Amino acid sequence: MSVNVPLGPLLDPAFHLGSVPTTWAELLGFATGTVNVWLVVRQNILNWPIGIANVILLGLVFLDGGLYADAGLQVVYVVLQLYGWWVWLYGGDGRDRLPVRRTRGPEWAALIAAGAAGTALLTWVLSTWTDSTVPFWDALTTALSLMATYGQSRKLLESWWLWITADLVYIPLYFYKDLKLTGVLYVVFLALCVSGLLAWRRDLLARPPASAAAA
Repeated sequence: MSVNVPLGPLLDPAFHLGSVPTTWAELLGFATGTVNVWLVVRQNILNWPIGIANVILLGLVFLDGGLYADAGLQVVYVVLQLYGWWVWLYGGDGRDRLPVRRTRGPEWAALIAAGAAGTALLTWVLSTWTDSTVPFWDALTTALSLMATYGQSRKLLESWWLWITADLVYIPLYFYKDLKLTGVLYVVFLALCVSGLLAWRRDLLARPPASAAAA
């Protein structure tokens, strides 16, 4: 499938991994994605604008690779990235001071219900209306990623577990779709997500008990 858009040159090959071409969009997505997750681990608010650039680039890659749910997901990501940026700015005690906290029971229930419903709906849409060869896995990773991005925007510690779960599915999925550099990127993401989980957990445990309870 080819994509004729103004940013089409980004889909030209930058280099080849064996016989598989790697586009400029995939290469730049690798770079911005790595920086983005590293900044999230450090709770740096610049992760949000870098993340917006990353999802636009990856949206082109996924559309070109036939991962339609993932491509559409990037549009939703832009909205969530803007929301997260606003929450990190104004949702805590002063600029960029939103505290890390654990996910509450009602939040888990809502996230799981929304994730299950989203996976079922997207699987049906992709199976019925597209030529996707991986409708369930595309839908599942889309739902997990949306759940994780929402959790990240609220600085919920367990959002890292959602990212880790999604990455464990994404890695073989991207290699199967011959998006090898993106597959490698998600191996890097997986390592950064483990690092982020540990860093945010340390931050949560370092806070005074009364402050942690208030969150």
